[in-house]
Amino acid sequence: MSDSCCQSKGCELTKLKKDQTQVLWAVLAINKMMFVVEFGASIQAASLSLAGDSLDMLGDALVYASSLYVVNKGRKAQAGSAFFKGILMFLFAIALFARASYQLFTGITPTAGVMSTVGLIALIANIICLLLLSRHRKDNLNMSSVWLCSRNDIIANTSVLVAAGLVFLTQSGLPDLAVGFVLTVVFARSAGQVLTQSWQEMR
Repeated sequence: MSDSCCQSKGCELTKLKKDQTQVLWAVLAINKMMFVVEFGASIQAASLSLAGDSLDMLGDALVYASSLYVVNKGRKAQAGSAFFKGILMFLFAIALFARASYQLFTGITPTAGVMSTVGLIALIANIICLLLLSRHRKDNLNMSSVWLCSRNDIIANTSVLVAAGLVFLTQSGLPDLAVGFVLTVVFARSAGQVLTQSWQEMR
């Protein structure tokens, strides 16, 4: 009876890890593709918010790759992976702040049409990722941290669309800059949350 119970639990755990792996591969592929699309569009449109969102996509792709590496490992390895994700989020916050500061002084006005079109595509892609990850967000620290990254993506995508609308209405680059600075704060706060949780777990 006990052996049967243990075997059953072992099978459930194996299936759970297999499901997690499949989901992580799917969202990794989506984020890699969207990074290329958004980064190219951010250059074409001279958009800070799109650049920030593309960096977020790249960071998430690296995050999902890291999560795949530790999906079959212990809690300490998963905590280390989450710590790595937190550092990445913080570095992207710094990079975005630097770009925002630069655009503030150059006075560039981004192209609203490109921002809105690509921002909408990115939003749809990230909603798909969030739905895929949602059923695993309470599995462990590894999966909860990637879910948090995906949730931040939805916030970033929505902000890009709001910025595009305001840029179109005002014919000014200030809304794009404002969103860039807001995304900087969001990334930094999320980084602090993930770093704190992972550090406690590693200890």
